[in-house]
Amino acid sequence: MNLVGFFILGIAAGILSGLFGIGGGIVLVPSLIVIFGLDILDANAISLAAMLLPVGILGVWAYYKEGYVNIVESLWVALGLFLGSFVGGEIAVNISESLLAKLYAGILIYISISYFDLPKYFRKKATIEEVEKPHEKKSFWAFILVGVAAGIFAGLFGKGGGLVIVPMLIKFFRYDSRSAAATSLAALQLPVGLPSVIIYAKNGHLNLLFAGLIAAGIFAGAFFGSKLGIKIPPSIFKKIYAVFLLVVAVYMVFEYI
Repeated sequence: MNLVGFFILGIAAGILSGLFGIGGGIVLVPSLIVIFGLDILDANAISLAAMLLPVGILGVWAYYKEGYVNIVESLWVALGLFLGSFVGGEIAVNISESLLAKLYAGILIYISISYFDLPKYFRKKATIEEVEKPHEKKSFWAFILVGVAAGIFAGLFGKGGGLVIVPMLIKFFRYDSRSAAATSLAALQLPVGLPSVIIYAKNGHLNLLFAGLIAAGIFAGAFFGSKLGIKIPPSIFKKIYAVFLLVVAVYMVFEYI
């Protein structure tokens, strides 16, 4: 198997990680399955292990310099991620892979459609006051709960949890898309997926060499992804993200269901 391919895959995942704050797992797992022929549990394990190190730290720094990262809120989310990761990993190794794939595809479709915000085309035009809603302050428990939900999702599907964190920060906390991506990416720099990785490893699903090569690629790619994300207008940013998720969801439907 071409080891260089794992490094290149890591670069692609890193760019997406920096761009969308998603941890890169959304491209890692399908690619490991389709291109490298791994089963879904092996792919999940490698994806989670590759993201244990702070491989997106350069991307976080780029966002931080632009004022998009709230360190305290990121830490609360990270705590929730760590707690939820154990639950997600335990569920994943104890259910069928077919069911796992169906759940994954369904969640991706829901998130991608919600990002298009189709109902807005049938509503009256919003005023400036309605559009420019301020960032809504929440209790630290709210951020921990977001992290727990994301951690369960990450443990189940081998993702960093950003697919849950980013939409929830935008919808319920009124983050703009860049701040949500930045805060999510910052939370994912701590080894929040360690409980899941341990569970997958104990069940024989982890290849450390592949994970290490991918991690090196993510480190290189995340910085460039975050730089690109800073320059993209928020409205276009959300639409690109929605299309990306929908494409992956359709792929999962045809490949596994």
